[in-house]
Amino acid sequence: MSLAANELPVLIDGDLRLRPPAPEDVAARYALGNTPEIQRMFGGDPKATRPMSQEQAQAWVDHHLNEPYAWMIEESGRLIGSVRLHTLNVMDRRASLAIGILDPERLGCGVGTRAMHLVVCHAFQTMELHRLSVRVVSYNTRAIAAYRKVGFVEEGREREAALVGQTWHDDVLLGLLTSEYSANESRAI
Repeated sequence: MSLAANELPVLIDGDLRLRPPAPEDVAARYALGNTPEIQRMFGGDPKATRPMSQEQAQAWVDHHLNEPYAWMIEESGRLIGSVRLHTLNVMDRRASLAIGILDPERLGCGVGTRAMHLVVCHAFQTMELHRLSVRVVSYNTRAIAAYRKVGFVEEGREREAALVGQTWHDDVLLGLLTSEYSANESRAI
């Protein structure tokens, strides 16, 4: 079940390609910048968003290079975000999923849903995981809808778990079991 980071496969769906991170991704991450609204969807304070620096771009790439199950999301050969499995528990065969589309022009176009389908399929079929979970700030309705399209179901809320600016927001907890995904795998994206 366990794969080394250098064995991370490239996952492809048409013009969408998920590939391992590379040191050369710094320039593309820098070019994507920091969009206040995207940072807000991640639970950050949009008023505190500052322009992307080369150091921040390098740190972002380094973080992904150190994650054994992190993919860069490319669409038509252009970096637009990342997706990763983290907090892997081998004994319980479960992990958490996190995704971020960083190009504001690609939000709401179904790219995140397609990327999640690729990773979920890999997690359940190749890695033989049993369960995946996600957490998302409650006002990120676009992300919640995308998770639901993949088959995740809401399992609960952590009330006032996220402080964004000066306001508390709930975190929505969603989960997906391999049996649920297998039953719905043929559904259209």
